[in-house]
Amino acid sequence: MSDPKGWRTPDRSVKAKAMQVTTALPIDAEVRIPVAGDFVFADLVVPARPSGLVVFAHGSGSSRHSPRNMLVAKELQRRQLGTLLLDLLTQAEEQRDMHTSEHRFDIPLLAERLVAATRWLRSEPELRALTVGYFGASTGSAAALVAAAELQDAVEAVVSRGGRPDLAGESLSRVSAATLLIVGGKDDVVIDLNARAYQKLRCKKDLAIVPGATHLFEEPGTLERVCELAGDWFVKHLEKRPANSVSANAMNLFKDRHDAGRKLAQRLMPYRGKPDVIVLGLPRGGVPVAFEVAQALHVPLDVFIVRKLGVPGHEEYAMGAIASGGIRVMNPEAAALSIPQSAIDAVAAREEKELERRERLYRGTRPPLDLSGRTVILVDDGLATGSTMRAAALAIRQQRPARIVVAVPVAAVETCDEFRREVDEIVCGMTPQPFRAVGVWYEDFTQTTDAEVHALLNAASHPTTEAAN
Repeated sequence: MSDPKGWRTPDRSVKAKAMQVTTALPIDAEVRIPVAGDFVFADLVVPARPSGLVVFAHGSGSSRHSPRNMLVAKELQRRQLGTLLLDLLTQAEEQRDMHTSEHRFDIPLLAERLVAATRWLRSEPELRALTVGYFGASTGSAAALVAAAELQDAVEAVVSRGGRPDLAGESLSRVSAATLLIVGGKDDVVIDLNARAYQKLRCKKDLAIVPGATHLFEEPGTLERVCELAGDWFVKHLEKRPANSVSANAMNLFKDRHDAGRKLAQRLMPYRGKPDVIVLGLPRGGVPVAFEVAQALHVPLDVFIVRKLGVPGHEEYAMGAIASGGIRVMNPEAAALSIPQSAIDAVAAREEKELERRERLYRGTRPPLDLSGRTVILVDDGLATGSTMRAAALAIRQQRPARIVVAVPVAAVETCDEFRREVDEIVCGMTPQPFRAVGVWYEDFTQTTDAEVHALLNAASHPTTEAAN
């Protein structure tokens, strides 16, 4: 059932006439959007207090049915962003495309549908005030960039996942929306195509490589990383901040991770110069922060690498973690899943290879520092849910340190409070409300590279060497 506005509820349990007047948020509905004498369907979810809305575009024309896009959408909704998972093709076009593939590479057509959807959003009283972003995958990435170039200020941010932004051609130089290109580290051909497109973009931009990921991000933990990167990017660039809000006050923003580390160090001065203290950074983003803390406290610096053990078939859920020093920690709740030990061992073996690779890459031939009987200050660039930090603290506890201190420049207040019960001391530089995401509190939250981590560790082990900020 539908009404003149095109609203339909997914389970048909809510009568259409309920959407005939200005609808109070939240919204969870199937909608249809007029296009060229026909219409396309989309699933619209908007939380009660949204900070923006992201339109999804997939090259197959069926964003609604892409499990990967649906997972990303769930993460964005968790961060108080609305989502519109859009079919870029009409039902008749989709049927033809299944046999001929004639539409999935028709970038102008796909972009036209995104433009139509965006204009439809602007025509709806409930939605017109929301800032809009695009999330594109495959050829949908090119369509998103072409549409963003056409609409200019109507689109604030674009994220591409394993996409073909190069197919946007001349439109790339006209995109004004902040653009993040995400590519798998093992997707060599697409990395090259994205790098070429990146050079042509003239907007605020970043290129993020997800280590170990192939084109579809099927490897454990890689799609979760996409969710994290996309969520941080959209929250940072879609949230409209009132002039008098805390988050808009530049005095509360860190210039970058090095600036955050220097400010965090001021809260840790009681540990300055103590011979039993060691600072551990969680790579990659936590290492620049930890470097500045270690420098200010005149204590050694090392990394502590944690790899999540994803539940087979549902890798976004952690059944445990492995960490530097041969440590394995299992989630007690995972026992209820009755996962065979052989399956756990297989996942652990795969993650151990990646952990060992990073150990060699970051440390070279230097052995890890002994944590037994020492005060360990565990540092990251911020805490949202704190899952990685929690796994690290549990793993470090097995090495019998005298004391564990978790220190971050910014954290969600709930997460900071939880850690007070789990470690000896928690130092959170800021606990702003609403928190939104770690990256919101940095002017420059560019992804830290493996090379930067290696350089900072090398500089810390050779005090006369100056690390570049």
